[in-house]
Amino acid sequence: MIEYGRKGERGFTLLELLVAIAIFAVIGALAMGGYVELQKQNERTQQTLDRVSEIQRAVQTLALDLEQLEPRPIREPLGDGRIPALVADASTEYRVQLTRAGWSNTAGLPRPTLQRVGYRLDQEGLWRDTWPVLDRTMTVEPQRRQLLTGVNTVTFRFLASGSNWVERWPVGGSSNPAFQRSRPIAVEITLDLADWGRIRRLVEIPG
Repeated sequence: MIEYGRKGERGFTLLELLVAIAIFAVIGALAMGGYVELQKQNERTQQTLDRVSEIQRAVQTLALDLEQLEPRPIREPLGDGRIPALVADASTEYRVQLTRAGWSNTAGLPRPTLQRVGYRLDQEGLWRDTWPVLDRTMTVEPQRRQLLTGVNTVTFRFLASGSNWVERWPVGGSSNPAFQRSRPIAVEITLDLADWGRIRRLVEIPG
């Protein structure tokens, strides 16, 4: 028996198939473009969040070191001279050097809880150097850690007695024993970043 299809029933023409394929291709391209752009936005957002975290950690580390400033001078690597507990001079390698308390000792090593810290700036950014002993010799190398990238400049100002702001410390000269233990009332930190501009933080020094 011969069966006949229903009258008027027909398939798709080649032109209709081509049009349908073209429509699906355009929709697919638009969807892929939107996905790629969403991925780029997510990457930019994550980079911004990572940068914010990096800046926050650096500022918090600086502030914590200064808040734990101890009036403990250290011995010169050569000779019998003394380096003040806090010394800051923009013309030297370290923008600021200080003796801080609170050096954690979870391993119970035979060492003090005081630590010598120095902040320096080079083309790669801001570095935090620490020494394993306070009264070090020339052979003692610091442990270096990059604290923040993209730093153009870092400056410190110190509030001395009499409400005078100074850019160098100690104000009375590093050779005077009375000034070697001196501490400011507060410290102003200014970071000039290549991407975020200037960031200021005021740190009050206890005691």
